[in-house]
Amino acid sequence: NATVDDILEHIGEFCFFQRQTFFLLALLSASFAPIYVGIVFLGFTPDHRCLSPGVAELSRRCGWSLAEELNFTVPGPGPEGEAFPRQCRSYQVDWNQSALGCVDPLASLASNRSHLPLGPCLHGWVYDTPGSSIVTEFNLVCANSWMLDLFQSAVNVGFFVGSVSIGYIADRFGRKLCLLVTILINATSGVLMAISPTYTWMLIFRLIQGLVSKASWLIGYILITEFVGLSYRRTVGIFYQVAFTVGLLVLAGVAYALPHWRWLQFTVTLPNFCFLLYYWCIPESPRWLISQNKNAKAMTVIKHIARKNGKSLPASLQSLRPEEEIGEKMNPSFLDLVRTPQIRKHTLILMYNWFTGSVLYQGLIMHVGLAGSNIYLDFFYSALVEFPAAFLIILTIDRVGRRYPWAASNVVAGAACLASVFIPDDLQWLRVMVSCLGRMGITMAYEMVCLVNAELYPTFIRNLGVLVCSSMCDIGGVITPFLVYRLTDVWQELPLLVFAVVGLIAGGLVLLLPETKGKTLPETIDEAENMQRPRKNKEKMIYLQVKKQDIPLN
Repeated sequence: NATVDDILEHIGEFCFFQRQTFFLLALLSASFAPIYVGIVFLGFTPDHRCLSPGVAELSRRCGWSLAEELNFTVPGPGPEGEAFPRQCRSYQVDWNQSALGCVDPLASLASNRSHLPLGPCLHGWVYDTPGSSIVTEFNLVCANSWMLDLFQSAVNVGFFVGSVSIGYIADRFGRKLCLLVTILINATSGVLMAISPTYTWMLIFRLIQGLVSKASWLIGYILITEFVGLSYRRTVGIFYQVAFTVGLLVLAGVAYALPHWRWLQFTVTLPNFCFLLYYWCIPESPRWLISQNKNAKAMTVIKHIARKNGKSLPASLQSLRPEEEIGEKMNPSFLDLVRTPQIRKHTLILMYNWFTGSVLYQGLIMHVGLAGSNIYLDFFYSALVEFPAAFLIILTIDRVGRRYPWAASNVVAGAACLASVFIPDDLQWLRVMVSCLGRMGITMAYEMVCLVNAELYPTFIRNLGVLVCSSMCDIGGVITPFLVYRLTDVWQELPLLVFAVVGLIAGGLVLLLPETKGKTLPETIDEAENMQRPRKNKEKMIYLQVKKQDIPLN
């Protein structure tokens, strides 16, 4: 009896069918970018000040320019240039009283403006932007600024819950059905979010998007790695994540063309409905069908692949057997991840690196939206560096190994964040270069932890180990918005200082892990505990065996 990999060697490991399927699923990967980091544009916070109808009337009567109006009526910056007072406070005076003149009107009320009482914005805010965002529409500033953090944290909570459940759902009901259902829910909730009348409804639909969107991305990842042959699995997995980077570049262009958040949300969501056409384009995974003892259906799919690739299926390969022979039945337990010293060390280090990768990746993107001079160009440039990151991984993992490039990428990311703190604002070109270097470093680190995680666990707890460790990236995603936006209120560069510390620590911890290049996957606890010892150099690819792990992108 033959396995699917045996058959693919004869009918094509990456021929027309696989290339067509990869292209279709890569579009799905790209469409995930607006959900993952769209907060940069959807939640853009422009300069703002308190709205006062009396000031507007006085300005009209006196014929002030905007600069004169701001100079006469808005509180100045706080200590050390802090903008908070002028954004969230206004002078508590009656602007309609006739005693106020057109030249420095507040001088008649107090000799020093600092003696005038300040109070909260009672009539809303004025935003200095030609477009709109959820911040400007729902006034998510000042006392309500935490609601923006909650908006992004909600989608990450959805990622976490959806990712934990997706392995079971996809293994129980099939890849294809699960993919189509999650696509439909994602597209519908995205459109409903765009027309939400209140913040609460928008938050609910954002949470629903989180529950299914990462699940769709993950099922696409599983499908493409199950359709291709053994020797292409790792490369296809990396390029599936590169498609996400293409989505980032497209997002920057669309956001520039559509500065109004509702139209932007509509535009990035509607293509998802087209993915429902995949019902006719992408078959069920033959590997899943075999695992469900549906060998006849699996053979039908394999013959379809052979026809698409223009190959014939030899008569000797007409019967199938499972990819993995069933040996001694072992029930995995969470305790197995921490029971023995080496596996416990691996688990803790991997969990920290998943967490760090998510915090730095999302955090650096969000910080671009706060600190960049041109949000669209800075976002575009920083996304471009993800391409060389992917190629560096492909060039190094089978030549140099995993551990040293992984550690170096974490250290580069941390060092770049630390250097950015001390670069003066007038050297903007240098800040952009250093931030791009940091973005490339954390992208490499994020993709490396995806590759290495499964190689460190024995077979019977491999899926569980990847699932538990990678769930930390969603926990990091929940924390990141609060970390970025609240620390920025204290000091603009404080988030970068935190990123530098956690990134440098992650780089050091990676060096405590064993090198997995050229080693077979451990089958037992003892083999995993003794991975530092020389072993057989026949390397097994890991993607097929890790079918329901939560591998986030980049």
